[in-house]
Amino acid sequence: MTEDITDLAGKNQLKAKQVIKDCKIIEAWQSIGAEINLVGSLRMGLLITHRDIDFHIYTPRLDIAESFNAMAQIAQSPGIEKIVYGNLLAEEDACLEWHAWYRDNEENLWQIDMMHIRRGSEYDGFFEKQAERICAVMTPAQKETILRLKYETPAEEKIGGIEYYMAVIRDGVKDWKEFSLWRKNNPQTGIIRWMP
Repeated sequence: MTEDITDLAGKNQLKAKQVIKDCKIIEAWQSIGAEINLVGSLRMGLLITHRDIDFHIYTPRLDIAESFNAMAQIAQSPGIEKIVYGNLLAEEDACLEWHAWYRDNEENLWQIDMMHIRRGSEYDGFFEKQAERICAVMTPAQKETILRLKYETPAEEKIGGIEYYMAVIRDGVKDWKEFSLWRKNNPQTGIIRWMP
């Protein structure tokens, strides 16, 4: 089972990178002078069943028109089916939030989350550092456990990736039963700042 899960994760990593290339996401954001960084499960090699690609994008100031300009370029990709925008400038994360849904040539739907953040703000680089720390401390056995838990998660359940990482890396959770109990005893709200 371990080899099957690892193989599936590897295949999905490659597919995700092809989605990024097909949508010209990096080029679109760079065209407005932004720095774009991959974060989340794809960056850490932990993407398996939930087809979710996460980017944090930085510019010296947040210009809504420029943000729309970048997204207009991405919207031209034939596989893009839907885009949702959120102005979170008054919220804790103080960003412009974009979600795009892309249908690949195998009819799989991918969600691409793009957070446009002002350079120098509170979360500048935080999630990149969080990903680096997780990768630095995660053992091969922990990685396999995280992938297995993600694989076993029912499709209708929405669980943030950070919950798996905290449960397994910090608290030693080994299986779905333990993880379910862990979630009950560790309800998560808001932005999770844990870093190993």
